[in-house]
Amino acid sequence: MDRKLLAYAFRVKPWRRDRLPTLWLFSDATRFPDPRAAILHLPRGRAGVVLRGAAPDLAGAVAGLCRARRIALAIGGDWRLAARLRAGLHLPARVTARWRGSKPCFLTAAAHSARELRRARRVGARLAFLSPVFGTASHPGAPALGVLRWVALASRAGLAVAALGGIDGARARRLPRRYCAGLAAITALGDAAPNR
Repeated sequence: MDRKLLAYAFRVKPWRRDRLPTLWLFSDATRFPDPRAAILHLPRGRAGVVLRGAAPDLAGAVAGLCRARRIALAIGGDWRLAARLRAGLHLPARVTARWRGSKPCFLTAAAHSARELRRARRVGARLAFLSPVFGTASHPGAPALGVLRWVALASRAGLAVAALGGIDGARARRLPRRYCAGLAAITALGDAAPNR
């Protein structure tokens, strides 16, 4: 677990109970399907998890662990499962345009462009994960936004924007806190070892 990333995420903005966390762990169905070990090392009451592509049994176990540790949980793309687990819902970018479901306890959305940020705002997302900021193993060879383009998009988004894609403690420092409402990672937070 990248301790520099943890420290930087808490300086992004003052943490308050009525806001979503500034630090998010993403699961990945292929590279990181079971985040339970990593969740044990996330700061209690100060982080969130976006669980994507998980079977209902695993999702139930993750939800119980998140509740016990006061960690926010958003279920990726499955509003029925999110409702059953009393969790937030994370909308993939391809779904955001046609989302008409009921309101979960909170809504987040993926975005890769200004158009997708507008869609996220229209459906009432409280937080958009704008990606990829940097090159990432999740999408090898895909073009990254880079810091300047990411800031240009985030500054005009009209909602809170978190950075995702190649994020680690060193790269996070390149993002101005003024526009960055949070940081999200798979690899930098997925390594359960707490001493990095």
